Amino acid sequence: MDTRTITVIGAGMAGSEAAWQAAQRGAKVRLIEMRPVKMTPAHHTDKAAEIVCSNSFKSNHITNASGLLKQEMRRLDSLIVGCADASAVPAGEALAVDRDAFSEAVTAQLQAHPNIEFVRDEATSVPDEGVVIIASGPLTSDALAAKIGELTGRYDLYFYDAVAPIVDAATIDYDKVFKASRWGRSSESGGGGEAALNSASGGDAAYLNCPFEKDEYLAFHAELVKAEKAPVHDFEDIKYFEACLPVEELAARGPKTLAFGPLKPVGLEDPRTGRRPYAVVQLRQENSAATLYNLVGFQTRLKWGEQKRIFRMIPGLENAEFVRFGVMHRNTYIHSPSLLHPTLQMREHSRIHFAGQMVGVEGYLESAAMGLVAGINAARAVSEEAPVVFPEETALGALTQYVSAYEGKTFAPMNACWGLLPPLPERVKDKKEKGRLMAERARAAFDNLLVREHLAATAGV
Repeated sequence: MDTRTITVIGAGMAGSEAAWQAAQRGAKVRLIEMRPVKMTPAHHTDKAAEIVCSNSFKSNHITNASGLLKQEMRRLDSLIVGCADASAVPAGEALAVDRDAFSEAVTAQLQAHPNIEFVRDEATSVPDEGVVIIASGPLTSDALAAKIGELTGRYDLYFYDAVAPIVDAATIDYDKVFKASRWGRSSESGGGGEAALNSASGGDAAYLNCPFEKDEYLAFHAELVKAEKAPVHDFEDIKYFEACLPVEELAARGPKTLAFGPLKPVGLEDPRTGRRPYAVVQLRQENSAATLYNLVGFQTRLKWGEQKRIFRMIPGLENAEFVRFGVMHRNTYIHSPSLLHPTLQMREHSRIHFAGQMVGVEGYLESAAMGLVAGINAARAVSEEAPVVFPEETALGALTQYVSAYEGKTFAPMNACWGLLPPLPERVKDKKEKGRLMAERARAAFDNLLVREHLAATAGV
């Protein structure tokens, strides 16, 4: 094989987009897809970008982070968004598609492209030479997963089964929560709402604490134990680790299990009452800008509607907006913050790019977006041009920044959301106005990038 040819492994959302972006920029691409030679437990066809779950690509509205992401992708001639637009079905402000028409359109365009060789075979290793994009998805075959483990030096590859919900910090009721770490290591004396809470001057206070009275906790526990769980696929053999049990599984062991476990208020005193709460839900800062908070110990597989209903019973979260709900399922993703540049190139092997869910994003649109970034940079690598780093004020840049520079303790897949972008200079309470201002700022940064990197002319925008 000519080492100037880009090898793309996987023809899902990310691989299809990556192959298209590279080919549109004049690069020769070898796109390898193992279906139908070897099927996965979730797929039913041999089509590229097959949709196996929801047919929704979420909001089209520009005041939504998902809408902004689609706009940016459209401006770069996205194959996935273009085919989604062409096969759209009525869904209000959301972009939903006819599954069959969508995947057939993607497949047809890839197979018809003069710069793409579509190969039906299982990739069991990573090519030793040439530019490569690994976009094999959450159901990567065992053989390839082992080779990726060798390449990354991490054999855990995060076959995870627990992720906790994340809330938008701006939607927390700061008159009900208090900032403190256990054993009195608080940098805040309490009271005064969000402004006072955020004025803390150092110290060890690492958490926002949501205090339960006994009756509040018992009502919360009662709803938790009877809540509906998300169904598990037949091929998923859920084996829980005792250290990361779903919160509903712990609750089922009795009302004291949570109160004396992850919700135990030991070492905490509510400055508003001067006494220890009956139980406490702790929120841990998820990003350096403090725009996102994680519900500590709340890994779960409850249905999303149930999570929203029940977790809003937690004091201080009555009106919380969830930017990511808790999930429990099999997935394969690398620890991108220690392995990748924001260009999605490996730090140790710059010729190798990763894309899709494997880099730590959640959702079809986000996976395709990572394929878009990888495809552009792979084409530039072949042409010996400098790679493109998307500005963090843009949706594409915010996602690549998250996967390459996440600073939290637990790296887990994330959807596009405003919380990933740098905050505005001043707080804006109205959600639509905030979204409009964020989108306006992103558009300006994106315009500058297109001109500076000559992306618009290349992509035919």
